This record gives sequence, C-alpha cells and structure tokens, in this order.
Amino acid sequence: MKHLFVIIALVGACLSASAFAEVDTLCEEDPYVILMGEADSAIVRRDWPEAAARLRDALAVKPNHPSNVLLLNNLAAVYSNMDMDSLSLATYDQALEMAPSMLTVVTGRARQLLKMLRDYEAFDAFAHAIAIDSVCIEARFYHGMMALYGGNQAIAEEDFAVLQRRVPGSIDTAIALSSLYALTGRDREAVPYLRFLTENDPQAEYYAQLAGCYLQLGDLNEASDIIGRGLERYPDDPELYYYRAWLNRDRYLMDAARADAQRALQLGASPQRVAALFAN
Repeated sequence: MKHLFVIIALVGACLSASAFAEVDTLCEEDPYVILMGEADSAIVRRDWPEAAARLRDALAVKPNHPSNVLLLNNLAAVYSNMDMDSLSLATYDQALEMAPSMLTVVTGRARQLLKMLRDYEAFDAFAHAIAIDSVCIEARFYHGMMALYGGNQAIAEEDFAVLQRRVPGSIDTAIALSSLYALTGRDREAVPYLRFLTENDPQAEYYAQLAGCYLQLGDLNEASDIIGRGLERYPDDPELYYYRAWLNRDRYLMDAARADAQRALQLGASPQRVAALFAN
C-alpha cells in the first residue's frame, strides 16, 4: 500500500488568497492584488514556477500585510508540488509563526511532514490540528490512519468515530473504517465499506482487499466475482493474482492456483506470502 495510503494533492491546499484580501483597503489596481490574482491563475493551471514567482513578488510588495499568511501557505504548497520539500516546510514554519492556530497552515504543514516521511512529527502536527478543531476531518483521517498502522487501535477508533459521525458517506470514512475492520479481523464489517470504495473509487487495492475479506469469510463466489471485476480494470495487479491463486486453491484447482501464484510473483508479489498459500 502507498505510504500511509495517501497521494497528497497539494493544489487543494492552496487558498484563493485574493478572496481574503481586505477589499476596503485594496483596489483592483493595487500591485499586491494583481500579483495575487496572477498567482491564483497560475495555481489553477498548475504552473508552479510562475505561481511561486508571483507569490514571492506579492510578499515583497507588502511584506507586513495581514493576508501574507495566506500567501505563505500557498507558496509552501506550491514548493511542495515542485518537490522543493525543505523550502516548503520552512515556508509553512514561517506562516505558522504568524498564525500558530490557523488550521489550514497547521494541516498543510502536517501533510508536508508526511510527504517527507517524518511520520512522528506529522502525527504530532495532526494532533495539534485536532486540538485546534476536534472535528477537523482531514486531521482525524490522517491521525487515525497513522495510529492504526502504528499499532494504536484505540486512537484510530476514536478518530474514525468522528469521521463516521460527521461524514459517514465519504471516501475517507470508507478507507478508514475498511482498513480498521480488515486489520482487526472484522472482515464482515469491512465488506460494505470496501464495496463502496470499489464502486466509487475503483482502485486495485480496494478490489484486492475486498477479495481478501470474502476469502477469509469463505464466500468464494463473491471473491471470484470481485477478483474478475478487478482484473478487468487492472490486468497486471499482483495482489489480484495472489488472491485468485488463493481462490483456486480453496476450490482445489491446484494447477490454476499455481499458475496464478507464478503470475503474481512475476508481477512483484511477496514470495513469502505466495509460498504460504501452498505450505500445508
């Protein structure tokens, strides 16, 4: 699974800074406003170098303007999209000095730490966000997922309870609860969330996880159906071949099981896991 189950789309962390400008003291001809607008446009186009240049220009025009914390937040996100990670984190830190309790900055910095694989610091940063706003969905999701895969089920359960209560029909809630239930042996409870994911965000890993739950439950027909659907979309996914090998083994189709196991190995499946299918 991807590192902590996330690919961080940091364009979403960029606020429209011009929307927060103090319109009573700024006018459309003000260079500060013009530069913010140009930066916003570049962000929408994902022209990161242009966005960074315009944001730096705006900050230089009015270095003490109260909206600068929003510009710094955007600039940090832009730097991250340019893979200038150390500079991104330093820019988030600069914004945090100006607004220590600004949730957008706190969560943006936490995501940046996560991207840099500084997991312990990221976990603490998301905890800080939760302390600021106990129902911050983003922070609860990441904090809970990190706790779950770090072996702290109680914290994960607490965080995911907030997701279930506040956004019961969201993708994040389905990811969180399916992970929790599958990892704690509650396969039947994981199934509806994984089915939701295969229908609404059909990634290979969700098909594979759902197949694994069905196999654990002994429901071979459902496992066969979901593996077939997964392989139609992802014909070269090693996990799906691994689970089809498991399925064929349980159906006593040993030649087919070994062929699928070999294909899984060719595609990068764990040799230890594959060998364990035929250990007994």
